Parts: sequence; C-alpha cells; structure tokens
Amino acid sequence: MQTLQNSVESLTEVNKSKFITCLVPIDEFEGLQDKLKEQNPKANHVVYALRYLNKYDQVVENTNDDGEPKGCAGVPVLNVLRGEEMINCAVLIVRYFGGIKLGTGGMARAYAQAVKDVLEAAELIPYKKQISYTFETSYSDVDKTLYRLKQLDITRIDRVFHADGVLWTIESDEEKIEQFEH
Repeated sequence: MQTLQNSVESLTEVNKSKFITCLVPIDEFEGLQDKLKEQNPKANHVVYALRYLNKYDQVVENTNDDGEPKGCAGVPVLNVLRGEEMINCAVLIVRYFGGIKLGTGGMARAYAQAVKDVLEAAELIPYKKQISYTFETSYSDVDKTLYRLKQLDITRIDRVFHADGVLWTIESDEEKIEQFEH
C-alpha cells in the first residue's frame, strides 16, 4: 500500500471538459468538497472517492457522483485508487462541462484518466501503520529523550509534566517505535 504526505492538484482536459483533480491526505478531506464548490461556482460537479484504514485496520471506501450518472464518476475514481493500492487519501474532481457529451463510458474513462494524471504528479510514499507509545522519564532524562526522538525523526510528541517526572506519548511507525524502545 502507498499514501501521500502532501496535497497535489492537476488539470486534465477531455473533449473540452476540464477536470481539476485534487489528491489529499484523508485528514484534509473534511469540508473540502464544499470549499471546492464555493471556489468553483460555475463547475458542474465535484466528485470524490476516498480510501482509508479505520482503527480496526479495515479499509473504508466511499464515493460521491455529485449528480453525474450513477457509477460513471465516483466508482471509476475509486477503482484507480484501488488499483494503485492507495490508502488514507481522497480524490476530489471539479468538472467543468465543455459542451461535448462524453457518454457514460467516455465519462468513466475521463474521470479515471484525471486520477491517473494527479497520481503521476504526486509524491507517493509507502504506507506505514502509525502507533502510539507511552512511557515515563525523570526530568533529568528529558533532553536525552528529545535528542533520541529527533534522531529517529519522531515528531508527534506529547508530554505531561508531573511531580515525579514526565509522561510521554509518541506516535510514529512501528519500526521507529521499536528502535526507540531499544
């Protein structure tokens, strides 16, 4: 499986219809469809598809055709994400009608091509499951612990200071957590 760290956008044109495609990490998806509709008031449709892992490591998928004929937009987009084994991401496509009807097959191919184009422009990385790890240290070990976390490039750090010491909660991939423990 693979995912992405940063959002990316691309433009695909098919028979004068324009497809503005946004590929985003799943945590940036919430509210983005409404924002894109607001930014593109003359656009005909804002279609999306998403895939992510829930807390039980199950793949959750969802699509929205946003008024396009059923199965001609969201499903082809989702199928490209499945084929590329993308996870924890969403694709939103703003479509401007160009005056030439694409037909259901042509529309499905155009939406799929728009996703392929944005994936080409994206910087994809292998997916690594993120886990949390909690531990305690004394105050005298804070600098040493911060140094070790920086060496391992662990940046999600939460600290709670108590009278007896510091309670740490870090989040990173399993490999880095194991390296930190040893």
